[in-house]
Amino acid sequence: MQLPACPKCNCEYTYEDGEMIICPECAHEWSKDATTNEESAASIKDAHGAILSDGDTVVLIKDLKLKGSSAVIKGGTKVKNIRLNYESDHNLDCKVDGIGAMGLKSEFVKKA
Repeated sequence: MQLPACPKCNCEYTYEDGEMIICPECAHEWSKDATTNEESAASIKDAHGAILSDGDTVVLIKDLKLKGSSAVIKGGTKVKNIRLNYESDHNLDCKVDGIGAMGLKSEFVKKA
């Protein structure tokens, strides 16, 4: 029986330990019984665990300082029409009114 690759780092050298599958490279563990449908493996969640999708509206949960600038985006700012970006740690691409296009981390937003 061939074990699945790690869902976090795609390592193919996973191994079993009781009822768990473990990745030796990133130490990610998951249950053998866990469903591995494409939506759950490739989903981006907000700070409260809600699954985000393209076109959603989100609200910032804290003030964020902009790198390389003295500007601050205040908590409570509503950001409309987000795009998901799976290839970056700033996994939300958006346009903030008064600031412009930027990338946000999903851990600092909640779904509106």
